[in-house]
Order: sequence, then structure tokens, then C-alpha cells
Amino acid sequence: MTEPALAITDLKKTYDNGVVALKGVSLEVQPGDFFALLGPNGAGKSTLIGVVSSLVNASAGQVKVFGVDLQAHRSDAMRLIGLVPQEMNFNFFEQPFDILVNYAGFYGLPRPEAMVRAEAELKRALLWDKAFTMSRTLSGGMKRRLMIARAMMTRPRLLILDEPTAGVDIEIRRGMWKTLKEVNAAGTTVILTTHYLEEAESLCRNLAIIDKGRIIEQGPMRALLAKLDVEGFVLDIDGELPAVLPHIDNIVLTTVDAHTLSIEKPHGMELNQVFAALVERGIRVRSMRNQVNRLEELFVRLTGKEAA
Repeated sequence: MTEPALAITDLKKTYDNGVVALKGVSLEVQPGDFFALLGPNGAGKSTLIGVVSSLVNASAGQVKVFGVDLQAHRSDAMRLIGLVPQEMNFNFFEQPFDILVNYAGFYGLPRPEAMVRAEAELKRALLWDKAFTMSRTLSGGMKRRLMIARAMMTRPRLLILDEPTAGVDIEIRRGMWKTLKEVNAAGTTVILTTHYLEEAESLCRNLAIIDKGRIIEQGPMRALLAKLDVEGFVLDIDGELPAVLPHIDNIVLTTVDAHTLSIEKPHGMELNQVFAALVERGIRVRSMRNQVNRLEELFVRLTGKEAA
């Protein structure tokens, strides 16, 4: 039987000031998965990531990485993990090439091999043309990609990313999504924490939602989203919408702009019924697309908090 990439059992953490951050967390991440760990601020995400990456000591419980017990065999377990923290934690006055080579050296990789690997990782991160410039001159998105490249220098089987796209614009985020998809497709298990719920929905196959130190929901993305009892769509309208939207039983209509309508309908209602009801009221649909905030709706329902 294949060992999980990450197996957490009854993990607890109480800080010296009495704050209970984790209250018996248990979850599994399977090899090759792209897994989202979500939760509101203060939910326990950072503590959980800190325990798994051996930066925080647990009060109780067990963590295994591909079957290796983190507490009993810390060094062996950490060799399997690559961590990309939220904070920029490299020397801005070093060159990217040196940052990667020196990082690999901390893990015992011979320098000639590290140099070859650094070139490959910088090219994959689209940073080879910046390999020998001062890292402080890199853009925010480049610095984020540099941190991913650094984490991949040890060829981790499990890559953990804590808010990797925080503070970068959508174009840079989409470029990073492509990089992470390639890393995952090559066989690396990826765990992602993010406040951008559309990011999690786009990238991840499974997820867990943590709130107040407990896992309140976990499972396949599609199965969890299917629990929602409504479906949302955005409709492009032929002509302009009326100033006052008509009332249609069981359907929630919201004006996006003069030519765009957002709707929510029950799962059991056929779209043809919706279109027919709109046409009866003089609203003709030209095209439609799914709403992208289904995960946000699930998140809000479970935690009672808006995503940041």
C-alpha cells in the first residue's frame, strides 16, 4: 500500500501564552496531489505549515512524510520537503544563481551538481536571464518564482507553498500557476495555502478547510462544491438590461453592468427554464459562463467569514 505524501494524526499545538492553535487536526494528502489548505486569518494554517516544515514544535500528535515520522526522523523527513514561505527570506544582495547553489549546499549537494541544477531550475522559472544580477533588482513576481526554484533544488517530493502569490498582480499569478502545474505534473506533491479562492479552485484537486484550529471540511474539490445547492452563471445579454430586473421564482438575478447579468439557480432547475423565463420578460441571452466564486461561497458558508 502506498504511503500518503503527508499523514497528520491528532495534531495539537498550544503556545506558551495559552493560545490553542491546533485542536486535534488530522488529514492526509496523497502522492501526486495538488492540495489546498484554506482557512480565515487566525484559523491555524500557518501553525500547521510550521509544524509540518519543522519550524514549530507540536504539543501532541504525529506527522509522517511519505511514511517517515517527522519527530523520530526529522532530517530524513525534511529532505523530502520543499518550503516556499510567504515572507521573502533570501539575501537580496546575492545573485539568484548563488542563492540556489548555496541552498543546495546546505543539504549536501556537491557544488558541480548544484550548479547544473541551478541553471535548470532558473530556466524553468524563466529567470535564467537574471541569474547573475542582484536579487534586490528582481520584480515581486520574479522573487516569488526564485523562491520556488530554490525550494526545488533539493528535488522535494512534497512542495509546500504558503501564500505564494500574495501581493502580485493577476498576470504574474497566472504565470506562477503555470510553473506550479508543471512541477506537479512532473510528480511533485503540492500543498498550497492561499487567500485567492479562485486560485485554489483552478489548481487544486483536493482541499481541507481549517477554522479555529480544527479541520471543518476536507475532500475532493468537485465533491465539496457539489454540496452547494445552487449554481451560478454570468450571462451576456443582447441589448441593455431593464432598470428594474424582473422577479423570477427560485432565481436570483443581479446586474453586473448594463449588458451582463449574474444568476443563481437551484441545482435541479434546467438552464432552458431559466432562458425561457428571461425571454418571456424581454431579456435575451447571447452567451454564458460559469461563475468562478463557487469555492468562495462554500468557504463563507462553512466559516462564516469572507475570504481576504
